[in-house]
Amino acid sequence: MLPALVAGCVAPPPRHAPQPRGQEAALIPATTTLTLSDGARAPLRIWAAHGQTRAVVLALHGFGDSRDAWEFSAPQLADSGIETIAPDARGFGETASRGRWSSTSRLVQDAREEFRWAQLRNPGIPLFIMGESMGGAIATLLASSPASQGISGVVLVSPAIWRFDPLSRLILNSMDWMAPDWVFTGAHVPGEHIATNNLAALRRLYFDPLTLHGYRLDTLRGLVDLMAAAEAAAPRIHAPALLLYGDLDQMIPAAPMARFWQHLPPHTRKDLVPGGHHLLLRDRNGRNATADIASWILTPDRLLPSGGDSATAAWMAGDPGHEGPF
Repeated sequence: MLPALVAGCVAPPPRHAPQPRGQEAALIPATTTLTLSDGARAPLRIWAAHGQTRAVVLALHGFGDSRDAWEFSAPQLADSGIETIAPDARGFGETASRGRWSSTSRLVQDAREEFRWAQLRNPGIPLFIMGESMGGAIATLLASSPASQGISGVVLVSPAIWRFDPLSRLILNSMDWMAPDWVFTGAHVPGEHIATNNLAALRRLYFDPLTLHGYRLDTLRGLVDLMAAAEAAAPRIHAPALLLYGDLDQMIPAAPMARFWQHLPPHTRKDLVPGGHHLLLRDRNGRNATADIASWILTPDRLLPSGGDSATAAWMAGDPGHEGPF
């Protein structure tokens, strides 16, 4: 089950590796680099808002991904007056510890420091946290901590929240103790798993030099611990929240997501995306999900433009047409 989850964040290597076209393998330099409290450096990519900045989003990427995760959605948010600040998470992208897991607490602390930096950079402007997959788990923990003051809202895109059963965790912990240096790749994933239906996005993710394609076993164990912590933190989210989930997500199944939804505070807005995959914002219809995010950030009292409110109600009620989990 764990390799299947990992496949959601990085496309598995094809049997006959294609060659990159155009800018698919381009290394986009960081806009700036932030020095964190322990001296580590976090490269940031920033998409400035077009015209007046109406809101700012600190965007946290998924496992194996990088600051480039928002290349498809950030320009659309910029058109709505929303700036996107996207750091490389510690151990990923262009960070010095690339390929190594730090800890759940350190990842959350890094996000907290990046948030404070963004606040100082944009005084008086509403500041939101947005996390995709692993980044959604980090955002959940940050938004549920006592030190979450100043967060205008949190957007969780296909958050990685999944508490594995005790036997699976015991097996994983034992394997990690015996061989933490074992490396897994997409080739270890049985079957086919579709992270997004957008071939252009998959190709960019595969060829992007910042993408990780192999993972040490201790890194996978760290991800599992992070997901469990985020699931437990769900009831304690203090800020307004929007959660987006695609009903074709093969990486975070409906059952654990349903449990997460049930434990979220009543103020949480839920947005089911019919036909959506794990990498929602990179799907062919990802513009609809991104428009929902922009609408919720700027006009939270309005219905979501995609109709996600109605789709969510049907899914949660168990409408056979939406294969609801309840």
